[in-house]
Amino acid sequence: MPALRTALLQSSGSLSDVAANLKTLDEAAGRAAATGAGLIVCPELFLTGYAIGDDVAKLAEAADGPSARAIADIAVCHGLAVVYGYPERDGDAVYNAVQLIGSDGTRLANYRKTHLFGCFEQEAFTPGDQPVVQAELNGLRVGMMICYDVEFPENVRAHALAGTDLLLVPTAQMHPFQFVAESLVPVRAFENQLYVAYVNRTGPEGEFEFVGLSCLAGPDGAARARAGRGTELVVGDVDPEFLAASRANNPYLRDRRPGLYASLV
Repeated sequence: MPALRTALLQSSGSLSDVAANLKTLDEAAGRAAATGAGLIVCPELFLTGYAIGDDVAKLAEAADGPSARAIADIAVCHGLAVVYGYPERDGDAVYNAVQLIGSDGTRLANYRKTHLFGCFEQEAFTPGDQPVVQAELNGLRVGMMICYDVEFPENVRAHALAGTDLLLVPTAQMHPFQFVAESLVPVRAFENQLYVAYVNRTGPEGEFEFVGLSCLAGPDGAARARAGRGTELVVGDVDPEFLAASRANNPYLRDRRPGLYASLV
């Protein structure tokens, strides 16, 4: 099975300007496709911006809304799958969500953030209740979560046990928590024997200062791609053969003793 070249779009886009962010994505998808990428991953709430305050309710869209259709057109035009963060409206509830759209424009999976961080998110969004959301992409089983979710080891372990090969994590990681991007994410990839694409916002936005440092971490704990602190598109390969060899040599999942862990929950 060939490697899946994966592009990480580290950008905060334009606050509350959906049209401008769709244009940014279209341009970045073109550049990613030119490198041979089959997937581009955007940050948390990329469609609208993160620090949008009361605009959350106004800008929230259904999973099959107009922006989803526009992004499906972008995916088809450039021949690659797209993962993007957005505020999802479902009835009276609004979720902090990410959606995966295939290169043929098909909506493959939608995930709602289960662990909401801070007062803004807890007041603006309803928490999701499905921890493991997966889809098949280019022969890989991909899973999705958002930012704070990856900091809970139980979450990522659930994906490992469900067979996730590539975990996609749009994020809005802010100062002073950059150690998450630098250290925690590669450890999550190693201890669970999967790839993690962690894609951050960057720069000041309202009261927040996003730190960038997006990375594609491999099952050996090494970064296959790593961005700096500014707006950047970086590319790395998810190699199924390397993943299989790493899993064969790493005993973590085989040596688990679930009977000892019941007290944890």
